[in-house]
This record gives sequence, structure tokens and C-alpha cells, in this order.
Amino acid sequence: MSTGFTVIRDNTPESAIPKGAVVAMGNFDGVHLGHRAVIGAALAMGKTHGVPALAVTFEPHPRSFFSPNTPQFRLTDETNKLRLLAATGLAGAVVMTFDKARAGTTAQDFIHHDLIERLGISGIAVGYDFHFGKGRVGSPSLLVSEAPRLGIEVDVQAHVDIEERPVSSSAIRMALAEGQVDEATMMLGGPWFVTGKVIHGEKRGRDLGYPTANIRLDKHCGLKHGIYAVRVGKAQGNDKVRFDGVASFGRRPTFDNGAPLLEVFLFDFKGDLYDTVLDVAFIGFIREELKFDTIEALIRQMDDDSAKARAHLAAAPDAFPQLGVIG
Repeated sequence: MSTGFTVIRDNTPESAIPKGAVVAMGNFDGVHLGHRAVIGAALAMGKTHGVPALAVTFEPHPRSFFSPNTPQFRLTDETNKLRLLAATGLAGAVVMTFDKARAGTTAQDFIHHDLIERLGISGIAVGYDFHFGKGRVGSPSLLVSEAPRLGIEVDVQAHVDIEERPVSSSAIRMALAEGQVDEATMMLGGPWFVTGKVIHGEKRGRDLGYPTANIRLDKHCGLKHGIYAVRVGKAQGNDKVRFDGVASFGRRPTFDNGAPLLEVFLFDFKGDLYDTVLDVAFIGFIREELKFDTIEALIRQMDDDSAKARAHLAAAPDAFPQLGVIG
């Protein structure tokens, strides 16, 4: 295995796969605290046995395969999921294509062919509710029962609770849909973030004294429309420079009520960001999206939003997702 975080895919030759590794298996959407407990168990197992620890995950998300016509609000796309995994200490990730063939593979065949024969695992960590294989027959209890015969170690992690509520990707989606970014941050172990390329907009912000970097998010993004305190970094290269700012996500009811757009105003920044890929981390929710009767009223509100955003960010000076480098 090469230095750094290596990604193994279906077409990776077996000679490039580190046999004997332990794996943390899951969908890992968001890489939240529950996922991190599974990853931590795999890392501890790997350290004990002196072998690398890898994540095993699936793309596209199985929900997208089974319900292709149902909107899927993913907390992290494939790239950002891998960037988060790369910052956990794992040696790499095995990304398995979830297609018709994978969906039709029995749990026993998956264990024997994919985990034992191809990956040659020596141990596996999963969450208490993770299921796999045709008909979701595969379960933690199946892995535990098969472990002695297969000669592998199995660790099953219980759910992680915050204030007596289980942490889950669906709970985080619900929190973001309600604008409760503080709650989402607690469950994720860091701020929720999106990544996108800055595009040309209507340039209204310039006339208002608030020039914005505009990013079109995934059409299924379920974040509540409103105004947020954000921290922004460039997603490409090793540049660790961060910018604080205030952002609007929504339909711009004062102007055109169009397709949802993320508009980010960076404090104390001058320059051209067009075509730059940015990471935007959501640090605090300020207010819901509103329609204003006059431009003057909108500007006064934007001034107030900016002051509140600065206060949010000053209270969390180091808040930003921990991201690793893929490859």
C-alpha cells in the first residue's frame, strides 16, 4: 500500500490490496460520531494486531439504488466522505460499487468472496444496526456467529447517544432541515460542510455592498433556507487559509424566488473566486429567509446578519471539519 490514504475500488488488482487488514464497514454518510466509534474500534484492532485499518463503504449509497426516484439528501458526497475518512487515521478505504449485482449478492457470498477472499480481512468492526447482503440478511450477529469458523475478529459497536438521543445520519438530516446546525455539529463531531465551484450570479450583491461567491448545491440538499454564519476554505491543494463569512441559502424572495442557491459573503476578503472550489462549513443559524419591501431594509438586515455571524464565528474560532488528503 502506498503512503497516505489509499482508495481501493472494484477494479483494483488484488496485488495492491493489503491482505490481513481489519476493516470498519458502513455507508458512513456524514462520518458522524456513531461512525467514528466503529472506525475507532477498527483502528484499535489494527493497532493491536499490527495491521492497517481500512473503511469498507458503498457508492452510490444503497438508498439511491433501491429508491432511484426518491430524493436523497446526502450529508457527504463520495469525495467528501473519503476526505473525512482520510482524517481519522485509517490507512485507506475500499469503495464497493453498489449496483444490481451487489444488491443481489447474498450475505454469505459477500462475507466469503468480498471480505475473506478478495480483501483477506483479519477483523471487522460494524455498528449495531448495519445490515448487508440480499434482503439485508447480513447482520452483526451473523458476523459474530461466523467469526470463529472464518478466523476473524468481530467488534460490534452500540449506538452513540447525545442527550439520550441516538446519533444517526437521518437525525442529522432532520436537524439541518430545521436549521439546527449546532445539533448537527454535535452529532457529526464537527461542522457540516458542502463543497462546490463558485459560479457567476446576477451580481446583485456588488450593488448592495455584499459581493457574494455563489455555489449551486445538489438539488436534493435539504438544508433549511436561511442565513448562516460560515467558515470557508479552498478545497483544492494544501492551502489551509480560512475565511469567515455570512451566507444565504435559498430562493432570494426579495428578487426572483428562483432555484436554491448558496451565496457566501466573505468578511475582509478582496479577490476573484470564480471557478474556485470552496468548502463551506456551517457554524451557526441566524434567521429564516425573508422577503423585504425595500432594498434599504434588506441592507440594514444584512448588516445585522453580518454582525451576528461574526459573533457566532468568534465564539468558535477553530470550528472547521477535519479533512484528509485522498491518495
